[in-house]
Amino acid sequence: MIILLDDAGFGQFSTFGGGVPSPTMDRLASEGLRYNRFHTTALCSPTRASLITGRNHHSAAFAGITEAATGYEGYTCILPKSCGTVGEVLRQNGYATAWIGKNHNTPTWETSDVGPFDHWANGLGFDYFYGFNGGDMNHWNPVLYENRNLVPASTDPNYYMTTDLANKAISWVQKTKSIAPDKPFFLYVAPGATHAPHHAPKEWIEKFKGKFDMGWDLYREQTFERQKKLGVIPANAKLTPRPASLPAWESLNAEQKRLYSHMMEVFAAYGSFADDQMGRITDAIKILPDADNTITIYIAGDNGSSAEGGIEGSVNEMLFFNGHPEKWQDNIKVIDELGGPKHYNHFPSAWAWAMNSPFQWTKQVASHFGGTRNPMIIDWPAKIKNKGGLRSQFTHVIDVVPTIYEAVGITAPTELNGIQQKPIEGISFAYTFNDAKAKERHNTQYFELGVNRGIYSNG
Repeated sequence: MIILLDDAGFGQFSTFGGGVPSPTMDRLASEGLRYNRFHTTALCSPTRASLITGRNHHSAAFAGITEAATGYEGYTCILPKSCGTVGEVLRQNGYATAWIGKNHNTPTWETSDVGPFDHWANGLGFDYFYGFNGGDMNHWNPVLYENRNLVPASTDPNYYMTTDLANKAISWVQKTKSIAPDKPFFLYVAPGATHAPHHAPKEWIEKFKGKFDMGWDLYREQTFERQKKLGVIPANAKLTPRPASLPAWESLNAEQKRLYSHMMEVFAAYGSFADDQMGRITDAIKILPDADNTITIYIAGDNGSSAEGGIEGSVNEMLFFNGHPEKWQDNIKVIDELGGPKHYNHFPSAWAWAMNSPFQWTKQVASHFGGTRNPMIIDWPAKIKNKGGLRSQFTHVIDVVPTIYEAVGITAPTELNGIQQKPIEGISFAYTFNDAKAKERHNTQYFELGVNRGIYSNG
């Protein structure tokens, strides 16, 4: 099983020192391994294309998001048949395959009821799909598809999408293992949290009342110290300074602090509840007869936390995307409604910077770790002996597919469905599972997104 959260920073969840409780991650980490040098592409669609193919985002034609595709090679957001997915390869090797949640890898112009459907999840090697097409979704009233069929809107007044997705994942696993107990499964769960809109159940929001009144500057300092104690950053690490473009918390007036701290409370509830629901799925898998031989890969974010809420935060992220600035004086009028069905809210960019502690910058910035370094946890009871261990070898999202292939004993095909395949560009990190001091094998990796670029080479 792969779990992929959305728009989450390295310093967001408690398992890596953040202020948002993540008991499911904690439990899996205590049974398996934490990876503190795992990297993404800094944006949704590119990371997801790399995750399911094992190729760099330009090779997979996803050097941007589907909504901003262009005709330039590498930027079309049309996944080439020469980049077969892990779903298709595992399916042809006898696996039942399912994709639950966010699909941001179908060209936007192909997401209607008339398709074409070869780039939908079912066309990419997944027997079953239940989720949404696109970058984000309303959690209270989503537009969902089951395979290729539009799902009728729920009449349940307490409906919430993450719970629905968890229910479908659990149902699929139980049904699959009941009907074909000897058939292995591959489950990919992408709940869409914690991407905007920041929607969360009211009772969960209330749990965090007052928890972030310290503001983003102190939050980063506190997170930094917790990260050192946990060992997920070096003891001699230095905390990167706040950019001059972001306001100091103490420069805000009382009403701004009240609004912005509540926006963070909503965000914390959103993330914590998502982790809770992922726990329901892992619990269902843990009671299966072959649970010990099930690998769970939990990645907290397809990129760093998002600054797309702007300096003042947002009650409708579409205003940001269309260049309309918002004023806190207007947004505070609806403070008690944030997280609910009336708004498409997003916290201020300074909170995103805080969520990415201790690094610089945020989602969309591929040149800095704030955009590209995300927590990863791997649990495999049958094979991982160093329970609760930490791994610091350099790893990247393109490494996940070859790791899966090595773990299950599959050779990546050179030809798939009659199409010559591009080489897998990732490097399996299975060699780290039982050797914390193993010399890292992924020695060079480039990063590029919207002209922001960087390269990692030999440390």
